[in-house]
Amino acid sequence: MLKVVHPICCGVDVHKKFIQATIVTTGKDGVPVYQYGRFSTFNEDLEKFKAWLAENNCNEVCMESTGKYWIPVFNILEDNVHITLANPKYVRAIKGKKTDKKDSRWIADLHRHGLVPGSYIPPKPIRMLRDLCRYRTKLVGNRSSEKNRVQNSLTVSNIALANVVSDAFGKTAQAIIEYILTCEVFDEAYCKTLIDPRIKATPDEIIKSIVGYNLPIEQAAKIKISKKHLGSIENCLESLNQCITKSAKPYELQIELLTSMPGITDVSATRIISEIGIDMSVFTSSKHLCSWAGLTPQNNESAGKKKSSKISRAGVYLKPLLVQCANAAIKDGNPYFRDKFQNIKKRRSHKKAIIAIARMMLTCIYNMLKNGAFFAPSDLITDDMPLAVRQKRNKQKINAAIALLEKNGFKVSLTDAEPVAV
Repeated sequence: MLKVVHPICCGVDVHKKFIQATIVTTGKDGVPVYQYGRFSTFNEDLEKFKAWLAENNCNEVCMESTGKYWIPVFNILEDNVHITLANPKYVRAIKGKKTDKKDSRWIADLHRHGLVPGSYIPPKPIRMLRDLCRYRTKLVGNRSSEKNRVQNSLTVSNIALANVVSDAFGKTAQAIIEYILTCEVFDEAYCKTLIDPRIKATPDEIIKSIVGYNLPIEQAAKIKISKKHLGSIENCLESLNQCITKSAKPYELQIELLTSMPGITDVSATRIISEIGIDMSVFTSSKHLCSWAGLTPQNNESAGKKKSSKISRAGVYLKPLLVQCANAAIKDGNPYFRDKFQNIKKRRSHKKAIIAIARMMLTCIYNMLKNGAFFAPSDLITDDMPLAVRQKRNKQKINAAIALLEKNGFKVSLTDAEPVAV
């Protein structure tokens, strides 16, 4: 028989308008007794659900993460009971035997025997920071979409400005586009006055990419609307960045630690902390964290045959961020990750090598946050270390040498001496 881990627990099937709950109580004879309850998702009814749990001495609740509908329930119960939030794939009932009541009872039975692995739920301040950072990701995506729309309108209007300038939304390109939208007859001489002298392309090349364009009224209107929307998104991003900076202020020390690693900026460090938090004790090891982030191969073996073991789809927000950081790290002045990337790329491929670097970086992040240490792996060249880390390591070596001498019967006396270069 399966061992009973939680003698009294509750399984909750969450929906948009109501929740179906089942409390299972294990008697002395081991026979379970079930109690059922159905509550609406209004706060008043959720408080009744909370009181119902207290009446039955139930401090263990398990519910599946259905969209965002589990969050109001979690908010009400968070301070009073221990909640196990389950991925739906771990508590899915058998087809043909699914009703709301049976689903909640199935969840309760699984949790009663400790068969449901809980999802990681960070503390509330981290969750709030995560929400802001994920919203920022969406806004950045919207900004890119609007830029693509403008570029698409220019392309179909025979304006090849993007072929001769590095940034179609730079100062020169935007000044020329604004002129094209407002002028009735294109004046090449005046257009040349809008070109910044520092731009690499010659004025003649830029004019050649524009002359003969055909900008319909509809495309011009589309560009104006897109540019207006783009300006609105920029304003929203500026306000949101201020909110993120304010929310991330308690984590300045952790951000400073992460930014000591090549490829990680203040923005990316803040986003990483918003996803994984700062308490690494919730992960059993760095391998557990990498698996949670979707950076490790899956186990897929049957009848002694290993099938596809691609990385999982987990880490929807964290994994792309770490891949971006990995791409920045291999281009950084510090050659630590670049050398490792080149060695892996020779044997595998660019994509697999980048995923490997992203996993290495996440492993470093785990140990840095766990130990409160700056980036200084054991195989890092001493010259590349920050001064503070080099001084700390030098002091550790001196202390270790003194301890070794004293252990072997020597007496060590320290005197003031000229500082030694570290």
